[in-house]
Amino acid sequence: MRVVALDLGKQRVGVAVSDSAGVMAVPSSTVARTGDEVRDRARVVEEIRELGAERVVVGLPLSLDGSEGPAAAWARTEAAALAAALPELEVELYDERLTTVSAQRSLAAAGVKGKHRRRVVDQVAAAVLLQAWLDGGRGTGTGG
Repeated sequence: MRVVALDLGKQRVGVAVSDSAGVMAVPSSTVARTGDEVRDRARVVEEIRELGAERVVVGLPLSLDGSEGPAAAWARTEAAALAAALPELEVELYDERLTTVSAQRSLAAAGVKGKHRRRVVDQVAAAVLLQAWLDGGRGTGTGG
């Protein structure tokens, strides 16, 4: 099953995709937000369809103690809007705590610097999120 993961941000959306066997996650792209919510969401939906997704996993930015704040509420709203735009797919929320930190560390360890790191960190964070989901989270996310 091909799964697409999204690391939602106010400036960018990181996109990652699994292989067709649903075993390995790879960074795919970064969608820059324009400030036009409808247009931005349509672009993300287009990306999901182009990748042939059978399921979408959206990062849920919980606080370190597991509580939900404004960012998590916003992610839930975004996931609901994506689910409405993609009625043929299951859209699921999954805990994304520390995915961006992990992505930053991986990129630093690989020697990726400056502007290039900023361009890819969101899609790498989406891949970290998706790999965690693939490795054991299937169906045990925080709902959505």
